[in-house]
Amino acid sequence: MEALTNYFDLKTVLGILTYSLLIVFLCWVVSRIVRLILVFFLRKRFTSSKFGITSLKFTRNSLRFVFAIIAIFIIVFTIPVFRQKAGYIFSGAGLLAAIVGFAAQNAISNLIGGLFIVLFRPFRIGDYIRLDGQRDGIVEDITLRHTVINNFENKRLIIPNSLISTESILNHTIDEAKVLSYNNFAIGVHADIDLAKRIIAEEADKLEFVILNQTLDEVLKNDLGFDIRVVDITETAVTLRAYIWLSEPLWEYKMKCNLKEAVHKRFIKEGIELPVQVRRVIQ
Repeated sequence: MEALTNYFDLKTVLGILTYSLLIVFLCWVVSRIVRLILVFFLRKRFTSSKFGITSLKFTRNSLRFVFAIIAIFIIVFTIPVFRQKAGYIFSGAGLLAAIVGFAAQNAISNLIGGLFIVLFRPFRIGDYIRLDGQRDGIVEDITLRHTVINNFENKRLIIPNSLISTESILNHTIDEAKVLSYNNFAIGVHADIDLAKRIIAEEADKLEFVILNQTLDEVLKNDLGFDIRVVDITETAVTLRAYIWLSEPLWEYKMKCNLKEAVHKRFIKEGIELPVQVRRVIQ
């Protein structure tokens, strides 16, 4: 580094500016080279799982931050005027640390939150997660500061790591993709329950991504094997619930909509009695 400083007049503003820009550029180039080497040697090992992809992307983002800090330290400690000032600054390092720590507590908490996400793996890049009723989607990226979620309107939710690391998260795909979907259907109290169950099973069997859990006996009896139960009976309706396994959780909502439409049309066609609201008039 000494040989490099000899080419610049570090006592002038132009020399300091040119030297600083060169240091930043060199650190950026080294950062790119190191990240390319990292990806080349670790991609095969890391990309065998989604956890590995998440770790790899987070490591690449971290390297940018590390080399930026290195560039700052090189500039401060190799330029005489900055080095002299650094001595005064570091002599009061305790006060400086307190001030910086207070000012940057959100940034530090986001950094630690991102590190915890990568280490403890509550979700990965590519996972379908739900934070609450209004925030859900596919994890697109995990940076040092925030997590990017692409929702189903193709909009990006930018959530600080310090917040998302403390949220209760529903992860649909962390272990395996298949999910169990509850689908309720209401019929009249005098309707043919067995016929309604058969209609629901037949319409569910036509849908994409539906998993059939048939036993050998059910196959021989031509039974589709869907678990459909009566879960509630009132004075106006009988509620049936179909427990349907799906191989792709992202299609659950669309499957529910398609199944409800198809079953309703079949109920009307087959003459299944539908619930009628009863109103009592008290005089």
